[in-house]
Amino acid sequence: MVVNGFVNVVITTIEKRFGLRSMQTGVIAGGYDMASFACLAPVTYLGGRSGSSKPRWLGWGVLLMGIGSLLFALPHFLVSPYRLAGEEPDDLCSYNRTVSTRCQDTTSSEGGSWAVAVFVFAQLLHGAGATPLFTLGVTYIDENVSKKMSSVYLGVYYTMAVVGPAVGYVLGGQILNIYTDFLTVDSETMGITPLSSVWIGAWWVGFIFSAVLCLIVAIPLLAFPHELPGAEEIRASKVSEAHEGAATKSAAFSALRELPRAAAALLRNPTFLFLNLAGASEGMLISGFAAFLPKLIENQFAVSASEAALLLGVITVPAGGGGTFLGGWLVKRWQLACAGIIKLCVAATVVAAVFTFSFVLTCDDYPFAGVTVKYNSPPVPGGGGMCSGGRLVAECNAGCGCEGAAFAPVCGADAAVYYSPCHAGCRARQLAGAAQLYRHCGCVRPPADHPLPLYSLSDETNDTIPYEAINSICNTGCPYLWLFVFLSFLVMLFTFLATMPALTATLRCVREDQRSFALGIQWIKVRLLGTIPAPLLFGFLIDLSCSLWAKTCDVTGACQLYDNVNMSRYMLGLALVGKLCSVLFFFLAWWFYRPPGGKTANAVVPSVDLVVCAEKTNGNLANGTAANGTVERVGNGYCNAALECSEHL
Repeated sequence: MVVNGFVNVVITTIEKRFGLRSMQTGVIAGGYDMASFACLAPVTYLGGRSGSSKPRWLGWGVLLMGIGSLLFALPHFLVSPYRLAGEEPDDLCSYNRTVSTRCQDTTSSEGGSWAVAVFVFAQLLHGAGATPLFTLGVTYIDENVSKKMSSVYLGVYYTMAVVGPAVGYVLGGQILNIYTDFLTVDSETMGITPLSSVWIGAWWVGFIFSAVLCLIVAIPLLAFPHELPGAEEIRASKVSEAHEGAATKSAAFSALRELPRAAAALLRNPTFLFLNLAGASEGMLISGFAAFLPKLIENQFAVSASEAALLLGVITVPAGGGGTFLGGWLVKRWQLACAGIIKLCVAATVVAAVFTFSFVLTCDDYPFAGVTVKYNSPPVPGGGGMCSGGRLVAECNAGCGCEGAAFAPVCGADAAVYYSPCHAGCRARQLAGAAQLYRHCGCVRPPADHPLPLYSLSDETNDTIPYEAINSICNTGCPYLWLFVFLSFLVMLFTFLATMPALTATLRCVREDQRSFALGIQWIKVRLLGTIPAPLLFGFLIDLSCSLWAKTCDVTGACQLYDNVNMSRYMLGLALVGKLCSVLFFFLAWWFYRPPGGKTANAVVPSVDLVVCAEKTNGNLANGTAANGTVERVGNGYCNAALECSEHL
């Protein structure tokens, strides 16, 4: 909820509030995975030793997450209240104004490196605190419930990990409808609504809420015993079952000196290697789009941050949860063996790759005066200004002294967006309920045959006020939003459809005593090659598609306007390349997979497995087959006996 929900929802808001680039918010989003990666080995090794209390590790981890959430909200309290652009005389056109001295009296506290440092450190605490949850938490459940019930408990557990981000998106989106300084300021008296481009929602509230939740959850977790009553009997039954069919039991890789040998044995397994690479490319896409898809929807379809978050939250639960469940159910329903499971992953990824063409859907660029459309009056040769680089100055606003005007976009009656009321040449402002209306705008020239638009003060009375510009988003009338949301749902569904089968295949293609270590190695690769670089790469490409940067006193801040076509092309390129890599790696995992020659008494669907083994080896059965064609019962009941008995290893 916190890391994949709240953080991703507030990214665009903290960019605006602290003047950050997407590359910087990409570093913030990647902080969680960096800490997870660094803590994975020590936490799993120390927490997994016999005698160590897993619930204690979990409890302290959750407390650490709570501290991280508190720290994430801290920058809100360290900066002065948000100064709303549009309130000051600088923001209106005035012909006898001296050059603004705003540069001299403002401090650089509003943004920059200090805010990024605080956010990244908070994310590192989030990552460190969450590490035990998906490593020690899973093994604690597995050790304390029967083998039959284990998959049910773990299914519920992993479903919570899909429900969490969805709750974070929906709840975080709703919180953004509250004004950031709601404790001291009433936004209704300021003439601003969540639809205004300069609106900053209460992004910090969710993190305070989650810090309190973490404290509440940590206390009972710390009180759990190191194993639940009855765990000993469960462990005994599991050991006897595994021992029954084991042919040659190699030394368990528990000693530290055995670590390189264990790693080498796993890395020589081509199926395991390619499944990891497929996991990394999938992880890269999931991590990058989780962070920046709300931003893409906001800019591409001109919707507010809270609406974009709500849309994503609504599709994440059925797509993520449904896909995960469906993947597991299909493996069980079709009684798939290892090779069949990998084929299912290939098929699901191919379908997801086809649906990534949803990023072709692009809307026309925002009609931004001076950037994407021309002013209604001739440009001024050599005109300039701190914010504009000359593009935002025309004859109609040349004498207004707009150099000091802050970014406060207004929508003109001519359906164009202007950088600020000053750049629209507006000389009069009127507060009307929750909106600011502007008149006498020199640059706004509505069509001659159209009357001025009217603003309705309330639904009960028919009082209306004509205006030439208003401080809200212009409606672009782009028809593709719902089609894009539907296609994104399908991409998510088929992406998550492959996650459970891929995990099952990973567990089956390695030896049983190496499964925990194999999962640890896989997570390290997925983090290192996928989820850590992903937000940086996405942020870098999104920054490349920026067509107007904020500039205050020669310091470049956040991006104020994106080129829609470029943004959608970059996202399409990333999604398509990522998916094609996944397809290739899943295919190679299947191609190099050699099933074991034999099966044990506790083999998973032996009939299907033997057919697949015979097909895959083209008649040349592996070591476990006797000369007369009968199959010896060797191995440990998974497709993973390949490590012990097939020649190519």
